[in-house]
Amino acid sequence: MPEFPPITTWFAPIFTLSVIIEWWAVKSGRVGGRYETKDAITSLVMGMGNVVVNTLSGVAFLWIMSLVWPFRIYTMPMNWWSFLIVFVLYDFVYYWKHRFAHRVRWFWMEHVTHHSSRHYNLTTALRQPWFGPFTGLIIIGWPLILMGFHPAFVGFAGGVNLVYQFWIHTEAIDRMPRWFEAVFNTPSHHRVHHATNPRYLDSNYAGVFITWDKMFGSFVEERADEKPDYGIVKQLETFNPIVVAFHELFGLIRDCASDGLKPMTWFKRAANAPGWSPDGKHNRTEEIKAAWRSRTES
Repeated sequence: MPEFPPITTWFAPIFTLSVIIEWWAVKSGRVGGRYETKDAITSLVMGMGNVVVNTLSGVAFLWIMSLVWPFRIYTMPMNWWSFLIVFVLYDFVYYWKHRFAHRVRWFWMEHVTHHSSRHYNLTTALRQPWFGPFTGLIIIGWPLILMGFHPAFVGFAGGVNLVYQFWIHTEAIDRMPRWFEAVFNTPSHHRVHHATNPRYLDSNYAGVFITWDKMFGSFVEERADEKPDYGIVKQLETFNPIVVAFHELFGLIRDCASDGLKPMTWFKRAANAPGWSPDGKHNRTEEIKAAWRSRTES
């Protein structure tokens, strides 16, 4: 089994120092943004819990990803040029993984943790779920293994991708140069992604390259006349990390319990977009956007 440096662990001191600097700069009025102490502490606790869960589930992750390794059509070398290839391909896979995480409630059950803060700063990047690989969404990376990229190599590319995404969780940076905004994910693009405004809802899924969103019709540009409102459609009223981590799991269980013994309805709840309801009274992104358009056009 090849070994790669624990890239996210290596960057932990930089993450910590960056949070301290941004927090001080925001509180002193030197840059834009907002910090709420309880919210920021909750995000940091969620980040530490995520490290623990991922460490404990690391073997499971490699096992799941390695299931298809014997069936690879080729064995890619592990060098600098193959890393560039797998890095780009991983980001493409990440785009779809991220999109599914918003459009399928079973996967949203995990990902909602990251969106649950009403603030947008570097601690928000650290507000990560405690589910590890157990929702099964990681199998969307199997095609990379079948192409011949070793699971550990793919995992390393994913770590670098995650490190990149840390710095875009800030209001301290307005816009990057136009050429950079055209190709890469930036704080401006990602603020849109974290917004609950109907105009912005469920868009800009990119990890590193915003070009995927432009290719697949999910790109929305941040507007100067509409500041993003952060959080989730049904906002949490608590800073309790356990509730933050598992509230959507509890919600899904409650909804299924209210259905009675109807496994097919349970499946539909899990497989459909958040806001789907068996009675047809949906509150999905589609309905929220349609209601917003109706209000703005009338």
